[in-house]
Amino acid sequence: MSDCLFCKIAAGQIPSNKLYEDEQLLAFYDIDPQAPLHFLVIPKQHITSAAALTEENAALLGHVFAVIAALCRELGVAESGYRVVTNVGQDGGQSVPHLHFHVLAKRSLAWPPG
Repeated sequence: MSDCLFCKIAAGQIPSNKLYEDEQLLAFYDIDPQAPLHFLVIPKQHITSAAALTEENAALLGHVFAVIAALCRELGVAESGYRVVTNVGQDGGQSVPHLHFHVLAKRSLAWPPG
C-alpha cells in the first residue's frame, strides 16, 4: 500500500533502527518506547490488522512468534518476561493500519493494561 507508513519502512523508503529482517518480516525499535525495551515486528505484506487475518496467514503468524521468541532470547529477556501486543482498530489503540506486534520488556508490566 503506497501511503502506509509501515509499508514504506519495510521497503526501506523510511529509515528505521532495524533489529531483524528476512523476506517476510521486519523488526525495529519503536520511536516512542513505552518500556526500556520496545520493538515492533511487522509483516512486509500489507495486512490491515489482526481482524483481517485468515487461516491462510497461519504460517506467517507462527513465524512472527518464533522470531519474537528468538529476539527475546537474544536480547536477554526471555526468562524475565515480555509482553506482545497487537492493537485492532481505533478503539483498540491501533495508530497505524498495518498489522504489527509491540514487544515490551525490561520493566514490570501491570495487568490490566491502560
